[in-house]
Amino acid sequence: MNAPRDSLPEIGAETYLFASPNSSHITWLTDALGRLGAVVILPAEAKAIDERIAMLSPAAVFLDFSGDHATAASELHQRLKREWSTLPVLATGVSAEPASMLAALRAGVDDFVDMSAPPTDAINTLRKLLDRQSSMQSRARGCTLALLGARPGIGVTTLAASLSLMLNDQLSQAVTPSHGRNTRRGVALLDLGLPARDGLLYLDTQSGFSFVDGVRNLRRLDQTLLHTALAHHTSGVAVLPLPASLAQVREISHADSVALIKRLGDFYDFQIADLGGFSTLDFVAQTVKAAQRSWVVCDQSIGAIVSTANMLKELRTRGIDTDRLSLVVNKFDSHVGLPAKDIADRLELPLHHVLPARSTQLLAAASRGEMLVRTARNDAYSQAVAGLARGLNQEYTSEAGQPPAKEPSWVARMSQIAGFWKSSSQG
Repeated sequence: MNAPRDSLPEIGAETYLFASPNSSHITWLTDALGRLGAVVILPAEAKAIDERIAMLSPAAVFLDFSGDHATAASELHQRLKREWSTLPVLATGVSAEPASMLAALRAGVDDFVDMSAPPTDAINTLRKLLDRQSSMQSRARGCTLALLGARPGIGVTTLAASLSLMLNDQLSQAVTPSHGRNTRRGVALLDLGLPARDGLLYLDTQSGFSFVDGVRNLRRLDQTLLHTALAHHTSGVAVLPLPASLAQVREISHADSVALIKRLGDFYDFQIADLGGFSTLDFVAQTVKAAQRSWVVCDQSIGAIVSTANMLKELRTRGIDTDRLSLVVNKFDSHVGLPAKDIADRLELPLHHVLPARSTQLLAAASRGEMLVRTARNDAYSQAVAGLARGLNQEYTSEAGQPPAKEPSWVARMSQIAGFWKSSSQG
């Protein structure tokens, strides 16, 4: 018989947390899931819960709704969905106790494990839930777009800020209350390019809360903190820049940085990550792996093309499949004699879009503290960025439909229990 675990499992084994004061129930679940991984007891203290989840990264959490545990389980479920919204949560109980099953139904758990059924049913229920969660993961989070630039001056930050504004405008125009949107809303610009904090400068915005602060407050992130701490452009676009002192960046790990980017996807429809000129390629590589879309920005200069080729080579050595990347040729001038398609062929990337050279117009708008895409929407650059935003918006919207329904057996059981409870109460 396997004993319940209360420490870190072996490498390679999945971890499942179980909140139950019943030792026989803990033993039952531990035995049932023994082939899949380790069952670890979830403590009752709020701080200990967060620490345990952060340390173990469990695949799922089980809550015991049997007997008189339902109220405590319901309260814990509310906390988990508030603080750890993407973590699958299953209820346990026995079918002979309709009240506990109804409590689980009302709490909104993801699925139910009947401990009076064969243990293989628990494995099947868990696997089906995790498969559903995996299939809807891209829909559950907003779309993260990484914009890569091999060196400063290519125009990545201008594109990132302009695209953020355009996407935000298009989302605002498309949304009506009847659409039943989820809790995500709007666009966040991750101002991580070099020179540092230029995105803030272009958007004429100030921020006392940095990306490093976000990493340090990762477990506290919620809508209230993001609304009060993050800088916001007058359009509503949220901006999260690098700290004023870049030495602080060395105090956080790449893994925690990517964890923040993933977590922010729970709150925003789109995240535009400006990585132009970012020199730490390990972080760039991990961000590309976490992003749904990644565009490499390059102009027609020989220096930019050579630097971009070297960057792509380095990314490949870090396990990045550059077939997932696409090319945006910026500052394109047809008189130069170097077609955008030729640049794409040299870099071995598919050509995604071409942005015209409008340096004079962009500089004039910037000198007034404005963004060209807002003051001159008919300008060729503005129109090109609007096309990029529309394409990204349409592509994301088509993929982010309604989440899959719950497992049919759980739906049937919910209907059965709800009907039983209704008829009993009326009787």
